[in-house]
Amino acid sequence: MSKIFKNFKHLIKSIPLYGWIIGVVLFALQYGMYRLAIVLSEWTHTIDYAFIPKIPFDDAIPLLPLFVIIYIFSYAFWVIGMIIVSKTSKANYINFLFVILISYLIGFLILWLWPTKMDRVAEGIMDYANSDKAFAWLLKIVYSVDGDQMAWNLFPSYHCLISLCCYLGICRQKEIHIGYRIFSIVMVVLISMSTVFTKQHYFIDIIGGLAIPLIVYPIILLINPGKRIMDKRNNTVNAQTENI
Repeated sequence: MSKIFKNFKHLIKSIPLYGWIIGVVLFALQYGMYRLAIVLSEWTHTIDYAFIPKIPFDDAIPLLPLFVIIYIFSYAFWVIGMIIVSKTSKANYINFLFVILISYLIGFLILWLWPTKMDRVAEGIMDYANSDKAFAWLLKIVYSVDGDQMAWNLFPSYHCLISLCCYLGICRQKEIHIGYRIFSIVMVVLISMSTVFTKQHYFIDIIGGLAIPLIVYPIILLINPGKRIMDKRNNTVNAQTENI
């Protein structure tokens, strides 16, 4: 037990201060952008054209209330994941910031300009949420803070988008323990499943949420702004040192 405590204490100390600060800011930013997209869609009346992104396959997906635990845990996973990435090289961390911020922005623009919705009453899921069955009270809380009977802004799923960004930030970084990297990709899968098994999203929302970072990530790796910024910074520092 003492060894575990020491390892945990070492992990906490090894995380740079900017990792803690930016991690919290990124978490708050995603929530703010999600809510802002709803407000802007109301102001610009794009919400009047909101559609239901449902496909026939969605009817075959059952409501599995147990997955609400995973759905809620995802928020903790995001904060932890965003902070853990700061333990990698600064170049990789900068690339991660570009990936997640650009993915945020693309998701935000879609949510604003191309809004979607879900009628939870028509889907027949409010009856369960209002019952005394297992995990119903948790589902009701999740639904109540997200439109209650009518859910808005489903596509793309921010749950899938952010979770995948957290994994992509550490997937190639060997300084991050292999156990956490495996845990991270497993969480991406489970969180994606939770979005449809809790009936918070339709299946196509998962595709959209995963597609955005999967497109942005290789582009950022190709451009590699992290390396460019760090090389420029190091060259500046070396030049200043030589002039002393």
